[in-house]
Amino acid sequence: MDDLVEFLIARLNDDNHAYAYVAGTLGGEALLDSHLPMLDLIEQLARDYKAMDPSDSRSVGLAYALRVLGQSYTEHPAYLQEWRP
Repeated sequence: MDDLVEFLIARLNDDNHAYAYVAGTLGGEALLDSHLPMLDLIEQLARDYKAMDPSDSRSVGLAYALRVLGQSYTEHPAYLQEWRP
């Protein structure tokens, strides 16, 4: 699961850079307003999972949520099918 969390954080960082480029070159402020907060929240969930004690009752549900969110990157060459929920 740690591999998936690291994968998600890397993809979110890539997406943040891509959105910043779009906004800077094409004036996509509406895109930034709608997507960047969502990316930040997903990154927060990934970081919370990393910091969470495995015995925490929320860890199973959060792991499932991260697997579901990870599916948006199934076309990425580093995505592993074993991460599917």
